[in-house]
Amino acid sequence: MDQAILDVVASSAYVLGPKVKEMEAAFAEYVGVKHCIACASGTDALLLALKAWGVKEGDAVFVPSFTFFASAEVVALQGATPVFVDVDPDTFNMDVRDLIYKIEHTAKAGQLNPKAVIAVDLFGLPADFKLISEVAKRYGLHLLEDAAQGFGGRIGNQKAGTFGDIAATSFFPAKPVGCYGDGGAVFTDNDEWAALMDSYHLHGKGSDRYDNIRIGLNSRLDSIQAAVLLVKLKAFKEHELEEVNRVAERYTEKLKNVVKTPDIPKGFYSSWAQYTIQVPNKETRAKLQEALKAKDVPTAIYYPIPMHRQTAFNYLDPKMNQCPVADRLADTVLSLPIHPYLTEADQDLICDTIIAQF
Repeated sequence: MDQAILDVVASSAYVLGPKVKEMEAAFAEYVGVKHCIACASGTDALLLALKAWGVKEGDAVFVPSFTFFASAEVVALQGATPVFVDVDPDTFNMDVRDLIYKIEHTAKAGQLNPKAVIAVDLFGLPADFKLISEVAKRYGLHLLEDAAQGFGGRIGNQKAGTFGDIAATSFFPAKPVGCYGDGGAVFTDNDEWAALMDSYHLHGKGSDRYDNIRIGLNSRLDSIQAAVLLVKLKAFKEHELEEVNRVAERYTEKLKNVVKTPDIPKGFYSSWAQYTIQVPNKETRAKLQEALKAKDVPTAIYYPIPMHRQTAFNYLDPKMNQCPVADRLADTVLSLPIHPYLTEADQDLICDTIIAQF
């Protein structure tokens, strides 16, 4: 890693250098798509997809309520309206039945034009894209895969990053493949959309950087981060993805009769951005967090406030955005430490502390 960084420093090619092109090619090959366009963050990656599709004021975009703010923030940034969809209580991913209901309810109301679905691969597990894709096609909607947490996950042999018309991912350090700062990328097989996103992420450039044909963004991945990602991708492919799954399996074996452990449907494979258990209520969770903190074990709550209850979205009609499962999960989920290098001794300490509380 040190040498990769020093090589970029020595080259003086800090922005849009050859390392960025090398990184884009490597990630496109791994995912299995024609185009990978690196950008400054996972949020920008989502935004670039919506710009390529011309999402605008008057459009409705359907987003799961139980996810990070960026998934819906980009919809509002485009002037469109997010419509929040509830999630499955076992997988944490978009509930297809509620998606259908929200699409039909929105269309019937006649105030918004249903335009796209953003399906999130939460905590590393791909959403149920077989069903979600069928729904998107049935109603003529674009499908954006938010693979910020799902990079490396798969359904059968098909990898995350290939399930939507466009996919977006994040290289934030906490993600399955993270850089040493912010970073993101979009993936697609569509040449037209790839060209548009390539333009939008470089100030709306045309034939060269001083020919600006649309209003765009300054959203570039710098060369040092690209170099870091190339090293990280190699480790991820060679052992990290397999090792983090081994850690997750060991958690599940030890805790499955104590708390509700994550559910991985048959044929699905997670990249385990988070290992998230469910407990009965807020009070139990608070006591469990305190017990783990006393042993110097960090925990996190993703997400304590569902999207449909965020203050920034209080202008939306609450009747159209009810998500009772997301509300319940906000009070009962707890994420435990997980990474490819977690030792069995540390994992035993975590599990034994949890078991002692029940």
